[in-house]
Amino acid sequence: MSTDTPSAADQLLIDHAHRHGFTVTAKMLEVWRSRGLLPGNVPGGGLGRGRGSTSSPPPESFHLVLGLARHAGRGKRPTNVALLLFDEGLPVPEQTVRAAFTAAVDTLTIHGDDAPDTDPDQRLDDLAAHIADAGLTVTLVPARARRIDEGIARLARAGGHTWPPPELAAFDENPGPPTATPKDAALAAAAAAINGTMSLEDIGDLLRAMNPTATANPIASLVETTRQDVPEVADALLTDFNQLALGPVRDARDHLRDLAATAPLQDLAQAWKTAADVRQWALDLCGRVEEELAAGQLGGAAGEWLNGRYAMAGLAVLSTLKERDRPPAGHALDALVLLYQLGEFRRLDRLLPGCQWHLLAAEGLMPPPTRELLQDLIGRNVPRAGAGLDVGPAS
Repeated sequence: MSTDTPSAADQLLIDHAHRHGFTVTAKMLEVWRSRGLLPGNVPGGGLGRGRGSTSSPPPESFHLVLGLARHAGRGKRPTNVALLLFDEGLPVPEQTVRAAFTAAVDTLTIHGDDAPDTDPDQRLDDLAAHIADAGLTVTLVPARARRIDEGIARLARAGGHTWPPPELAAFDENPGPPTATPKDAALAAAAAAINGTMSLEDIGDLLRAMNPTATANPIASLVETTRQDVPEVADALLTDFNQLALGPVRDARDHLRDLAATAPLQDLAQAWKTAADVRQWALDLCGRVEEELAAGQLGGAAGEWLNGRYAMAGLAVLSTLKERDRPPAGHALDALVLLYQLGEFRRLDRLLPGCQWHLLAAEGLMPPPTRELLQDLIGRNVPRAGAGLDVGPAS
């Protein structure tokens, strides 16, 4: 097809874009189709007497061409454009959506990826040496979170209060200062990605390091003492669970790629929306706490901050603050990780019936948008919000 003279079908799309204030050319349509962002025209019947045949744009093309006119442009990655269209609920071809999610996983690179057959222990040793030599670190507590922590602590001391209260602090069996460094965190994160799991000890260390001003961390202590208090549960979590639910230990990125390739599109869309809602909730919480600090009066927002600071809700806040302007690929990663976590909760429910899932409803334990997706576990008779995120049976 000539890129200068549009076909009658393409002219319909060009005119449609023009009526909505956009300039679209035949060349642009050709490029978008070559990148899988726009479906081809649908052949129609012949015109007869050697005059060729007709074709028409699929109905979804009229919506897509407007989205592409808004988002596509020189230097824009096609995968990011696909994700932006997906964010708007536009009918991007399924294969293109899945490829974009997979490409997001591929942005996660770790030293040693070019030698995947290296002995696992040797690879971890090499990785540790690389992190030390390169001075790589992970930001454990972003500056905004530190300021909020310090502001709350200052006002609490002025009012004669401590957090956590003595009754809760008493449950911390190791109330010493955190020992994990930013370099330790970098190694633990990379090792977790390679092995698809993390030890309870590493999890406890990181929970403490991400809340360094806390005088006690009962949640970290609960993780650290799981093997000591209920060894059979710890073994099920870290051994049987991994083998039965996940199969042989493998790179966590492979699990995310599997989800990108197989999860129902409605599940990917729901996880995408929930990831966006979590980020918005985190930013809103920061703003509300800062308003209370500016007024010199701790209120409900500070209480929500303190409750969540020890658990998954607090981790979501820290993650959000580390990268305020999350690119589309990063957002896709957030959605896949969330989808993966929800799937593991449900697989664990099948492996260990009777888990006290109602505890997930405790204020501060999880971000509210995430908690809504787990209503089938938290309350067996409580309807779930939104579309069901069913990632399939355990393998």
